[in-house]
Amino acid sequence: MLLKKQVSVVLGVLFLMSGCSKREFVKESGQVESFAEMVAAGVKPIALGPPMTEAEVDLFLPEAERLAEKYGVRFFREADLIETWLFPEEVSVGKEVLIFYQDSIYVQAYQDLKVELEKADSAEFEGFSRRFGRLLGYPTWKINELLEANSTFRDLEDFGIQGQELIWFYKNLEAAKDFYANKLGLNLLSEDRNTITFQIAGDSRLVLKSVEDSDYSGKESKSVALALLTDNLEAWYEQVKKENIPIKYTLKQNPEGAHDGFVAVDPEGYLLEFEMFRMHPENEVLMPELWGLEPQATSLGSELNFYGSVTWLYYQDMLPMENFISEKLGLRLSADQGWAKIYRMSENSYLGLVDEKRGMNSFSEEKLVEVKIDLKDGKSWESFLEKSGQDSSRMAGTFRDLGGYLYQF
Repeated sequence: MLLKKQVSVVLGVLFLMSGCSKREFVKESGQVESFAEMVAAGVKPIALGPPMTEAEVDLFLPEAERLAEKYGVRFFREADLIETWLFPEEVSVGKEVLIFYQDSIYVQAYQDLKVELEKADSAEFEGFSRRFGRLLGYPTWKINELLEANSTFRDLEDFGIQGQELIWFYKNLEAAKDFYANKLGLNLLSEDRNTITFQIAGDSRLVLKSVEDSDYSGKESKSVALALLTDNLEAWYEQVKKENIPIKYTLKQNPEGAHDGFVAVDPEGYLLEFEMFRMHPENEVLMPELWGLEPQATSLGSELNFYGSVTWLYYQDMLPMENFISEKLGLRLSADQGWAKIYRMSENSYLGLVDEKRGMNSFSEEKLVEVKIDLKDGKSWESFLEKSGQDSSRMAGTFRDLGGYLYQF
């Protein structure tokens, strides 16, 4: 009788343990199925299963095999996951993960990264962490978020970008003021003897300065263009012609295209692109952002309005600048035109990087333009740079980007 009771108790315990393990793996199974599907779709080169103990992995293996077969992917056990700034160190201590993949070249890439990381010093850790993030299929903004959560890394967005000012320099400041106030009807925000600030829309502003009170000669190249975003191109085109404003490129409209527009020239040669974007594969992120913007009427009437701007800057080598904008400044890509990239700076202002081989302007070492980024917490940004020992490409106050454009904070 006693033996039967003992057997009954043991069977009951095993039954409870079995049921408990199944319940424990419901969440894990869902996670792995989602990751396996993404690997199969090519969204993620590799994917990490949830960290488990060795015993838990042993129990979970049949489910992992079932899901791998379902989605046509493979996996291997990793008992020594590489340590980066993407995840807290304690997550993988004493744990194993299953790494899912479809193409073995990505397994080799992981193994190569692991070897290199063992020899890396602290100065290289961010770069290796980013490599691992890209191998996991994370976009740059997500990698930034993970770095912020698990290291001292911060980007410019962490300090509250509140707006942008595009600064242009003029020999005849009064003529420039008259042009933007009366011919384009921009709202005048402030002025003093050598600086005039206009509002384009919301937090996007255009600042006119006297070249005489600057460090420029006035002969520098105008390697910049300003896109004024509006859905009333035809009305603006008539206004520009009515005011006899020089037109560099006439109005082009294509219902099947990504954008329409025309280009005018201001009194001292700066290019103004009146532009309207359309729903198009390259604008699938940009358009929902623009739909949320309220058009701001100019003094010329409610139909002649703008709801945002794009500051176009011109570069010889695009890729390093793209990395700088997304990794160091933390701006997200809103539209990819191939030879031009648009990043959202603030609610109403965008920054556009252009390959000078294809753009309206050419690259120039010296240029008559500056960009000011309005930060909510500029002092903390400066303090962060000082404490983290950042190089001159991320100086507080001002810095020049990889193309030589001067930024202010």
